[in-house]
Amino acid sequence: MPLDRRVWLECQALAAQGYTVSVICPKGPHDPARQTIDGIAIYKYLPPPAATGAVGFALEFAYCWVRTALLSIRVRRERGFDVIQACNPPDTFWALARLWKRRGVSFVFDHHDLNPELYLSRFGRPSSMVARAQLRALLWLERRTFRTADHVISTNASYRAIAVRRGGMRPDAVTVVRSGPDTRSMRPVYPASDIRRHAGPVLVYLGIMGPQDGVDQVLTLVHELVNVRGRLDLRAVIMGFGDCLESLREQCTAAGLDPYVTFTGRVGPETIAEYLSAADIGLGPDLNTPLNDLSTMNKTMEYMAFALPSVSFDLTETRQSGGDAAVYVPSGDIGAFADEVESLLDDPVKRAALGRAARARAEQVLDWQAQAKEYVGVFSRVLHRPAGTARTGEWPFSAPERSAPDHSAPDHPGGVSRVVDLADEAAFTRFLVTRGRPGHGARGRLTTTTVLE
Repeated sequence: MPLDRRVWLECQALAAQGYTVSVICPKGPHDPARQTIDGIAIYKYLPPPAATGAVGFALEFAYCWVRTALLSIRVRRERGFDVIQACNPPDTFWALARLWKRRGVSFVFDHHDLNPELYLSRFGRPSSMVARAQLRALLWLERRTFRTADHVISTNASYRAIAVRRGGMRPDAVTVVRSGPDTRSMRPVYPASDIRRHAGPVLVYLGIMGPQDGVDQVLTLVHELVNVRGRLDLRAVIMGFGDCLESLREQCTAAGLDPYVTFTGRVGPETIAEYLSAADIGLGPDLNTPLNDLSTMNKTMEYMAFALPSVSFDLTETRQSGGDAAVYVPSGDIGAFADEVESLLDDPVKRAALGRAARARAEQVLDWQAQAKEYVGVFSRVLHRPAGTARTGEWPFSAPERSAPDHSAPDHPGGVSRVVDLADEAAFTRFLVTRGRPGHGARGRLTTTTVLE
């Protein structure tokens, strides 16, 4: 925190409604142990070493549970709390919630991942006695979490159906709160010259890099486009971090793709805004697995907020997010993926139309504004308080002047703000075609100049 966009927006929504909000989470690199941002107190503990194997994960979960439990006592003493909200994985914090429920504390479960489906996606159907026991343990932990919760927040309708069917939750005790973007702060900008220094096409991936996330498919795609189809002017930017980052770097080098691929590692909102504004196409490489098919991919909605057309493998919930504003191909079909990417790269008019539709859908269907109302309403119900109206007089709750990056730097001609004026039809159209590309003409036509790095 506050790197987790969904949870940070949730915290801001509650704080704006007069709630005292405290967060317990692991420390990221160079993070302080305690900080307060916008009145939200964040308590952090040193994360455990990376786990491997069932025993390693069990030790990691136990360590995090104990550190969280100890910090919860400190938070109770220093700031107090009436409700605990826990996310997953792991599905172990129900046990901590049960201890606090004896003190009159309510428990809200914010359901982020399907751990049984994650297990099936990574290891397949269990065939040994040990593997079956592991899957049964995950299902048991999930049931304990649901049965302890006073209310469940589901990220989409698929997760809600599982909470009701498999978790035994009453339908009125489960609320869907999508991880919608705050489109007031997540909006396209004219990228800085050092970000958009490449005049050729740029592809981008944003997200976690675990075994189930399919980021290796991005490298396979780049290999197909560069080494097989000869698109030597292409560049790909991979943003994020995770267990597979180093192995992906090694795979990239072994395939001879280092001149064409940039790994940024962990980056903040300002850098994300720059790259998503500079890119021509966003990539959704998540393969169709039991977990991915039912999960909402935040990157899809973030691409859309930045008016970025995207190509993804066809997944149930990805279609729910993207609608007609994205392109979908059969899972695992790299040839079809490359065909669609090339088609978009060669058709700036179609790219612009998809980018415009994506931004409109992000604003009108997916925006955090509507999700925030549902989210705060959960706490009103749990605490038996009238929902009332927003104290600030409007939703969502994060103030644009605090959340939006400062894009008033003089890279944009005339030294004016680098935020794209979406109400200026001509300016928005030019941006959708050029994406801040150097050397474009006055009407936004692309030149044939190629810059090789």
